[in-house]
Amino acid sequence: MDFLANLEKQNKPLMLLLGFALIATVGFFDALTGHEVAFSLFYVMPIFLVSWSVGRWGGVAASLASSLFWLVADWESGNTYSSGFIPVWNTIIRLGFFLIITILLSTLRSTLNRERGLARTDTLTGAVNSRSFHELAQMEIDRFQRYHHPFTLAYIDLDNFKAVNDSFGHSTGDRALSTVASFVREHTRRTDIVARLGGDEFGLLLPETGQERARSVIANLQEALTEQMKQHGWPVTFSIGVLTCTTAPPTSDALIKMADELMYAVKHEGKNAAKYSACEE
Repeated sequence: MDFLANLEKQNKPLMLLLGFALIATVGFFDALTGHEVAFSLFYVMPIFLVSWSVGRWGGVAASLASSLFWLVADWESGNTYSSGFIPVWNTIIRLGFFLIITILLSTLRSTLNRERGLARTDTLTGAVNSRSFHELAQMEIDRFQRYHHPFTLAYIDLDNFKAVNDSFGHSTGDRALSTVASFVREHTRRTDIVARLGGDEFGLLLPETGQERARSVIANLQEALTEQMKQHGWPVTFSIGVLTCTTAPPTSDALIKMADELMYAVKHEGKNAAKYSACEE
């Protein structure tokens, strides 16, 4: 699976060029060895490479090229037929065979990508799930160790969320959670990562963000989220722990735990506030 995932990340024009070069190479050896030696499997390999790395239309182009190269190789090998239509027919059949492989591969790729996305996403809110968030936080820690750019993690808890479930029902509670996740995604950068970490707890990872910028972002976000809750008539406020890292924590678990502790300190001090700290040497 890692090989396939890495294949998708490769430069598409380069992979297309590589695929056509491989097809031409296979065609050359196909013509060189004559019609008695079968080379069909070797045509499939570059079709697979292009279909997976470039996509369906790249696979179609590779299939067409493979069929044509096979026809030329067949012609150059000196193979004779009782009718001139036979090599044309064979080429059409080969093309159909290659296209079926291309369609199956592209469908499999789409299915795997969809399943991969579902495995990383909270089904209710569409936010990143807890497991994926830990992985992404660890990646940010690793990136910090290389570039030493600060980043911030906010741990957000919905105050009085139980009252929403009790007063309006769990469906409304689910809608409140989805509203929070959607609002945070829409009002943060595309590089920021929103995750649902628990029942009514969210994480917000802010790369390339120092404490001063984090204070501004979180203050504005908290005010806007609270206003959203009021507009829906939901008695929800937000307790937020905000940890800015100017040195790398040992693990993502330690990072999230420190932000979680800040959030609980807000809870103990009366809720509906944000507490800021820095992860420093």
